[in-house]
Amino acid sequence: DVQLQASGGGLVQTGGSLTLSCVASGFTFDGFAIGWFRQAPGEPREGISSFHGSSGRTYLADSVKGRFTMSSDNARNTVYLQMNSLKPADTAVYYCARGEEVPASPMQPLWYNAWGQGTLVTVSS
Repeated sequence: DVQLQASGGGLVQTGGSLTLSCVASGFTFDGFAIGWFRQAPGEPREGISSFHGSSGRTYLADSVKGRFTMSSDNARNTVYLQMNSLKPADTAVYYCARGEEVPASPMQPLWYNAWGQGTLVTVSS
């Protein structure tokens, strides 16, 4: 059974940091993309980071480059999203998901078909 469990969200002040975790079960990362997405109220789901298990490469959206870092621990089947210099605009529910490795558009939600339950990140001003 494929499952992804995201955790680590919470309330943080502007400029603060949080680290999200996504524990995967029922598969290994090799051959799959693991992505981080976020969705603010009334907004479409936005892809912000992706890890490709075959290559070990990570991708970051321009909106978070220089502030967020994605990493993986293959032995623990876990990926992390380190978020620094948080802004109120980062407030959203954050999801991790498993999908296809598509280097041309690694953070396109359409490529992902197994989603975790989401964890809320709130950044206060």
